Amino acid sequence: MRRLVATLSTTAVATLTAVALASPASAAPADKAQVLASWTQTSASSYNAWNAARANQGSWSAYGFDWSTDYCSSSPDNPLGFPFKNSCARHDFGYRNYKKAGTFSANKARLDSALYEDLKRVCNGYSGASKTTCNATAWTYYQAVKQFG
Repeated sequence: MRRLVATLSTTAVATLTAVALASPASAAPADKAQVLASWTQTSASSYNAWNAARANQGSWSAYGFDWSTDYCSSSPDNPLGFPFKNSCARHDFGYRNYKKAGTFSANKARLDSALYEDLKRVCNGYSGASKTTCNATAWTYYQAVKQFG
């Protein structure tokens, strides 16, 4: 009987220790949803803030963000030489993290619009026929994620 009581006591202490170690101190910061929202808006400042954080992911490790990406999935990352790769990475960031948070459907339209705005900003670096072609390609990417993303 003593052995059973000792075993149960040891198990209880181990369980309480594990619970204490996994308490809110190791949980994501309370502002995680606000940070995620701030990095997934349609503005250039939102993109720039996300890109700066992406370059310094270690500073954001407590948030538990999923930074993984396959860039533009099965579409070219740099179609016709237009550098869409980073825009697609931010789009993946939004999709993965909102899915993980269970709020993807409420945010999908904005995430897709943010991708389109990011791609158009890439296209603004071109002129003439190149800009027209870039914008048409951006529109195609946007329509694809809107429909199939």
